[in-house]
Amino acid sequence: MSEPTALDATLRRHVDEGAVPGAVGLLARGDDVEVVTVGHTDAAGTAPMTRDSLFRIASLTKPITAAALLTLVDAGRLGLADPVDAWLPELAKPTVVRTPSAPPDDVVPAARPITVEDLLSSRAGWGFPSDFSSPAVQPLFAVHKDGRSPQQVAAPDEWLAALTGVPLLYQPGEAWLYNTCSDLQGLLIARVTDRPLPEVLRERLFEPLGMTDTGFAVPAAKRARFTSYYGIAQDRTLELADAPDGQWSTLPAFPSGAGGLVSTAGDWLAFARMLLADGTAHGRRVLSPASVRRMTVNHLTGRQRGIGRLFLDGQGWGYGGQVDLTTAEPWNVPGRYGWTGGTGTTAHIVPATGTTAILLTQVAMDDPRPTPLMRAFWQITADRTPT
Repeated sequence: MSEPTALDATLRRHVDEGAVPGAVGLLARGDDVEVVTVGHTDAAGTAPMTRDSLFRIASLTKPITAAALLTLVDAGRLGLADPVDAWLPELAKPTVVRTPSAPPDDVVPAARPITVEDLLSSRAGWGFPSDFSSPAVQPLFAVHKDGRSPQQVAAPDEWLAALTGVPLLYQPGEAWLYNTCSDLQGLLIARVTDRPLPEVLRERLFEPLGMTDTGFAVPAAKRARFTSYYGIAQDRTLELADAPDGQWSTLPAFPSGAGGLVSTAGDWLAFARMLLADGTAHGRRVLSPASVRRMTVNHLTGRQRGIGRLFLDGQGWGYGGQVDLTTAEPWNVPGRYGWTGGTGTTAHIVPATGTTAILLTQVAMDDPRPTPLMRAFWQITADRTPT
């Protein structure tokens, strides 16, 4: 029997310590792919984890939604500088709090319309800042339910109507704020195409890329591969938050472009390979090279990165994902692109080396800071060739 790889040993240690019931780790460079599966799909040990186990990928949905919107830009259906109120008229006249620390009723008109590029770069003015205690942030919590519970979110039109009652925290284009813009991207895609978001993602991304297991719900025939999902109780034990026949067993009223997808390591690898191939897959162009570049380069100023320090830790943001700018940690390679999900998932590509690293687990994150397991995974996969 061969010796376990460093990746295998790292994941197995965290499973043995009880941090997660199981994990799938993937490291790929070109055709060389290492996939490690450890533990089980649930805490009871009902079934072993496999490379095609299904996970709620949470915010690893964000890059996929951004790419889908960019396919419409490439097709000329809308432009980056276009005001979004042509399709989302509810956003035609937003108000903005006078200062980020002002009460939510101390508002002024927006200085300019919100554009498509504002949504793609998460700079529309809605979203979560680093300081959750700001009075103007509190109304947003009433609109943004936990995205890890999709059946609790209102239908798109109702959700959008509620959002318009929340003032912007910053003027359009002024600041990077987390999460809301990705949901707005999903709504914009549906309005531009006059079709439900799940259909558009399937047609424009999932089918061309062969992402056969990715979607907003898990059919009964696939639920044996679907992991159970856990939160962390006050005593630090795992408590079941969602079972395979739970919230993802039917399509939600609100398919969240910010965090609603279920997927596998292999499917997300297919998406990553498309980005690394300048937008092509299986001999077919899915995204233009220009759109791939805009997805994977930083769009934020130093001040904007500071506003988002809780989430970005000083790094930048492209469209739908973080872009590393400094070597703050061994895994922070300038140009590295990707993100983490609040359900315990993480995926990144390094275009300079053609590397993809994906970690899927099924335990919720306590806060935006990466978990010890994520940090250990990033450390062990930094600048490594698959074994």
